[in-house]
Amino acid sequence: MHLHRIHHVAIIASDYARSKDFYTRVLSLRIVAEAYREARDSWKLDLALPDGTQIELFSFPSPPPRPSRPEARGLRHLAFEVTDVAASAAELESHGVEVEPLRVDEYTGRRFTFFADPDGLPIELYEAAA
Repeated sequence: MHLHRIHHVAIIASDYARSKDFYTRVLSLRIVAEAYREARDSWKLDLALPDGTQIELFSFPSPPPRPSRPEARGLRHLAFEVTDVAASAAELESHGVEVEPLRVDEYTGRRFTFFADPDGLPIELYEAAA
């Protein structure tokens, strides 16, 4: 087997409209496709990053809450690489998003921080190598 890259990450939102706004307006992800699946009473929104990696945003009736943050089993967090963590954090804060203080990865020396999506999913911003 030869895995090439991550194709997509799927996220289930408790409030589809709120999460759609967050991922498209605040994080500036590009909409690839959007469909309502009547049989499931569910929306599916395909969003893309510049490199083609996608996020699938779903709505489902009454999804259970995330058990805990951040150390629940399963996906721990979603991380995005950015050129400047401080500038990206400031942009998020200008949208009213609470961002944790910047830290430095002790192994790579790169800066990073965390914030949460509307449902509390931990998202990391990780600074690209210079």
